[in-house]
Amino acid sequence: MLEIGLRIEGVPGTDWFRTDRLSHPVRCHRPSSDVTANALDMVRSMIVVLTGCAGPLGARVTRALREHAPDARVVVADTPEDQASIVERCDVVVDLGSSDYDRRAARRESVTGVAASTLFTADRLRASQVVFVSSALVYGALANNPVPLTEEAVLRPDVEFVFARQLASAEELVEQWRQSRSGRVTCVLRPVVALAAGRNSRLSAALVSGLGRRFAEDDPPSQFLHLDDLAVAIALAVEQRLDGVYNVAPDGWVAGERVRALSGERPRIPIPERLTEVVGGLRWRFQRGPIPPGLRSYTREPWVVSNGRLRATGWRATVTNEQTYVESTEAPWWTMVSPKRRQELALGAGVAAVVVAALVGVLIGRRRINRRRAEQAARG
Repeated sequence: MLEIGLRIEGVPGTDWFRTDRLSHPVRCHRPSSDVTANALDMVRSMIVVLTGCAGPLGARVTRALREHAPDARVVVADTPEDQASIVERCDVVVDLGSSDYDRRAARRESVTGVAASTLFTADRLRASQVVFVSSALVYGALANNPVPLTEEAVLRPDVEFVFARQLASAEELVEQWRQSRSGRVTCVLRPVVALAAGRNSRLSAALVSGLGRRFAEDDPPSQFLHLDDLAVAIALAVEQRLDGVYNVAPDGWVAGERVRALSGERPRIPIPERLTEVVGGLRWRFQRGPIPPGLRSYTREPWVVSNGRLRATGWRATVTNEQTYVESTEAPWWTMVSPKRRQELALGAGVAAVVVAALVGVLIGRRRINRRRAEQAARG
């Protein structure tokens, strides 16, 4: 039994997890070299438990597992109650819920708490493998990041973005679970921004909308992964009993200028950087802005990843970065306007701004004159 001591309220039996030893930066372990040669044969009698399937990824993973491991039995356990009701032994537990930003935010749940509950279920069901879906956000977005990042890179998530820090901590819990008993295998998948037409999470939408908003500054390169390709990567991790950490991303990336061209040039007004951050934070707080606090760095600095390790297993992305972006985002209205009409609109907006500024100046001047007259009358 794993002796690592975190108690999660409302989840019985989870007092054996421990998070006080988590430390950053974290380095990932290399895939184990002793993965059995007959791993593919095990799939035919495998029982796979899927947790956190309520989002758009869950149905895709179920379909991918049926395609890649048709003889495997898939058990969906979306809630802790569903997990507690399973009494038979399983082979693999797949955690899709810990990285579900929207659901964690809606329920005010921590990523580490959900991951700990899943690992407890894996331990109770005597699973020999855990597949944990994390995010490439754990690498952090910094100016000195190598391009691309490999799985050996130190994890440096933005200190202001709690979700990314909790994912890094959850990865360490998964590693502790693996090391607690011989024969256990864990596969941590770190996908980049995952999108699909009409089914984007609030986090993905925030990252996409935050690109290309800076005035007169270069944007970092970006990667966009289709949810279908992510689902296949998860099924492959189960089918091949992958062990270790794997980045999940299409080949290459999209340059910042190309992303800006695909999204359409936005009308931008030069605003001081600090003022932009303050306004953006207030807009997000009142549900009127696209970028949550701490996520802004991910739209300003590079954090693209290499997919070489996953490609070596036979996985290939079927949808490119650009195709995913175009399919999953709606063209803004101004991209439908002709250049001449855009010029006319810009000129009209400029004239309107001048008129408004003049009216404000007149009103302020009139108030000052009236105030002086009132002061003179009071003295007289």
